Amino acid sequence: MELWSESWTNGDRIPERFAAGRLLPDGGVGFSDNLNPHLAWRDLPEGAQSMVLICHDFDVPSRADDVNQPDREVPVDLPRVDFFHWVLIDLPPRPTVIAEGEFSRGFTPRGKPGPGAINGARQGLNDYTGWFASDPERAGQYFGYDGPFPPFNDSLVHHYVFTLYAVADARLPVEGVFTGHDVRAALAGRVLGAATFSGTYTLNRRLVSAP
Repeated sequence: MELWSESWTNGDRIPERFAAGRLLPDGGVGFSDNLNPHLAWRDLPEGAQSMVLICHDFDVPSRADDVNQPDREVPVDLPRVDFFHWVLIDLPPRPTVIAEGEFSRGFTPRGKPGPGAINGARQGLNDYTGWFASDPERAGQYFGYDGPFPPFNDSLVHHYVFTLYAVADARLPVEGVFTGHDVRAALAGRVLGAATFSGTYTLNRRLVSAP
């Protein structure tokens, strides 16, 4: 089983249009095009009835004390946690492609609707739901894909991993509003095969300009 993309080469920097955040000419940061990338798969295992796609960043600071502070950087040695950017389940195995921008175009304050999605798929909450929970202008339920927007002062380049699972069930046994943690638990004993595709992203100007 293989997962690939026309949007960037596996392991390379993610182009800005697939991110939620970008660097601005005035030295600040702002929202970007937030397109979901093109993804395609092949060599599915026999018996696959549906696909599950999870995108997560495993480099997210475990504490917010230093996040987005202009006078300092988030330390390299700070423990890191997962941040889910996309949780998509019940996706039909065919067609074997997700088109660029098919599920996300632009950043939607308070979040895109869900869990229902195109082609009978369902989308879970991404972790911008928690990140914006205390922001009166952006608080809401963020379903579907919202791309990278790492802290502009993080000393680490962030890694984003898209993992595609071939599942023996046509409908994953999760109901209502669900998260990436819920889906990971529900996948136990149901995965017939898996493949990954990844990219990196940073908004730290020091790291962007590094050779």
